[in-house]
Amino acid sequence: MSPKKMKGMLKNMGINIDELEGVTEVIIRMPDKEIVLNNASVAIMDAHGQRSYQISGDATERPLSRAAAEAEKPIEIPESDVDLVVSQTGAKPEEARAALEEAKGDLAAAILLLSPK
Repeated sequence: MSPKKMKGMLKNMGINIDELEGVTEVIIRMPDKEIVLNNASVAIMDAHGQRSYQISGDATERPLSRAAAEAEKPIEIPESDVDLVVSQTGAKPEEARAALEEAKGDLAAAILLLSPK
């Protein structure tokens, strides 16, 4: 069956397939590694409002450095930490949260950031 005929049959079933043009690389990032697909081809299949992506290409794996893996993780700042920094420095809660985020959750470093020099 020709690709054109197949596409027509799928369209009659409510499934639409389009090729994403200009893709050169696709990266799938996981906690400890990345899968890199070079010379990638991406097809988007829309079936009744649900979009799926089919990806093919030359795959290679590479480990994710510990620093990069840590940078990917969002830092969770508990409200109790924000309250502690506010009580120790007199800063506004927004400033305390920003200092904690900059200090990657380190309470002492956040307090030092907000303390007068």
